[in-house]
Amino acid sequence: MPKYLVTEIQHWDTGAVQTPTWSFDDRNKAEAKYHTVLSQAAVSTLPVHSAMLFTDEGFTLESKCYKHGAEPEEETTEG
Repeated sequence: MPKYLVTEIQHWDTGAVQTPTWSFDDRNKAEAKYHTVLSQAAVSTLPVHSAMLFTDEGFTLESKCYKHGAEPEEETTEG
């Protein structure tokens, strides 16, 4: 059985990048965490804040990136 991973990607004003990652055996729990991270990223004050849901086998299931700034943008990938 694959493991499901959720990574939160935080790009700070200083140029630093932080990528906390959580691992789950259950896909439903991983998807719940992914959506929790997305809800935080949507209202973030960081310049770029995104999340990715993928397997330990390297398959990206979903990812979304919020770019906050003068003109906020939204990018989504679903696989």
